[in-house]
Amino acid sequence: MTSKRSSDDRDRSRPDPDTAAETSREAPGAATIAAVATPPGVGGISIVRISGPRALEVAARLFRPRQGRLLRRKEPWQPVSHRLYLGEIRNPENGRRVDEVLLAAMRAPRSYTREDVVEIHSHGSPAAVQAILELVLASGCRLAEPGEFTRRAFLNGRIDLAQAEAVIDLIQAKSRRALEAANSLLAGGLSREIDALRDVALEVLAALEAAIEFGEELEAPPARPDLVDRLRSGLLDPLGRLLRSHEEGRPLREGLRVAIAGRPNVGKSSLLNRLLGRERAIVSPQPGTTRDAVEDLLVLQGVVLSLWDTAGLREPSDAIEAVGIEKSWEAVAAADLVLFVLEAGRGRMPEDEALFERLRNRPLIAVHNKIDLCPAPPAGDWPAAPAVLVSAKTGEGLEELRRLIAATLDRREAEVGGEIVPNLRHKLALEQAAAAIAAAAALLAAEGKEDLAAGHLHEALRALEEIRGGKAPADVLEAVFSRFCIGK
Repeated sequence: MTSKRSSDDRDRSRPDPDTAAETSREAPGAATIAAVATPPGVGGISIVRISGPRALEVAARLFRPRQGRLLRRKEPWQPVSHRLYLGEIRNPENGRRVDEVLLAAMRAPRSYTREDVVEIHSHGSPAAVQAILELVLASGCRLAEPGEFTRRAFLNGRIDLAQAEAVIDLIQAKSRRALEAANSLLAGGLSREIDALRDVALEVLAALEAAIEFGEELEAPPARPDLVDRLRSGLLDPLGRLLRSHEEGRPLREGLRVAIAGRPNVGKSSLLNRLLGRERAIVSPQPGTTRDAVEDLLVLQGVVLSLWDTAGLREPSDAIEAVGIEKSWEAVAAADLVLFVLEAGRGRMPEDEALFERLRNRPLIAVHNKIDLCPAPPAGDWPAAPAVLVSAKTGEGLEELRRLIAATLDRREAEVGGEIVPNLRHKLALEQAAAAIAAAAALLAAEGKEDLAAGHLHEALRALEEIRGGKAPADVLEAVFSRFCIGK
């Protein structure tokens, strides 16, 4: 049993050979691929990335370094790995200069794909980068498919599938905490936790299979209660924490939701427009103007917020308003933070008191608006809710409001600790593993069910391996890498 386990686990990050063959029309590295690695449009720098066996050959054909020892001696130019060169890209057919560039070469296996890789850093002119890409393709490369560079890194064993997905999370990170979580995933944080879970499952499985095969010959067969406890404390408990982290990490994946709520005509839409810096919502002195929740995005201190302006919360006057108010309460219930807008100088009105009772268990900031109409008004006393005085009309107090929003959301992000299960694929695989382990524990607690329990543990191991890509089906790999853009 022990020798089989060590052989199976020698390199867990390496994809299954059969899977790799199914998911690539050609063996990794058979063709040299190229693509623009930077976003389209005008910018300071654009990058053309090349990977494969002919990458260095293509670089030598198109690139002319500035004056240097090799050039003066008329020797064939070959780049030294991991060195940056200044020079020009020239058309080999007519010798015309295309652009002045920097070129970096990374020889296999010390590269992102574990193949020879060349990056050409040109000026950010779309015409220049397109001309360079066309010359590269004409020199024997083919255009890379979406995510193909990262796919090659996976198929060549540099990263596992969870780390490959972290590249997308890193690119799409909406906050500092999301960036930290993506970097942890890319560094193998989740993969190490999966390895630890597999170790426990294999340990229990080895004991079970030994008991099944050699039960009567074992001097001290494993005690079933001990194995059940090991499954629960060593597998089900950490799996439960990882599954909870999926929901806790939702704000990191999707951004944080902020709902602007309050009774009608307290200036909610004016506050939304002031925070956004533009006219997004209709503003009218007529109460009940906003009939549906209005959503827009706001970037605050590097964090993307989904900002909701809700309909005035009151007893509806007609069926249409009733639908809008119902949707407003749904937005409030889903919010990570509620801006509870009040009318400054009016004191604690009964309508506000009733709303506060429904909102008090939500993360809340009491926003006393319209201070331009009521000089130096009292902020009022709303328990456990920080208060701020603002004027959506003049902008007074808006900086303090932004500071309070940022501080509240920083605390919300800080609550998300440990490794985070970032996507639905991971969550479903962990749920499958947890269900199989729970079934194994239940069977093991019953006398004479070791063989059935072992079967469920094999199922759990397959689910855990799929997270890292070792046993992932071809359609799963295709779905993962189709999320990438060309050049990544």
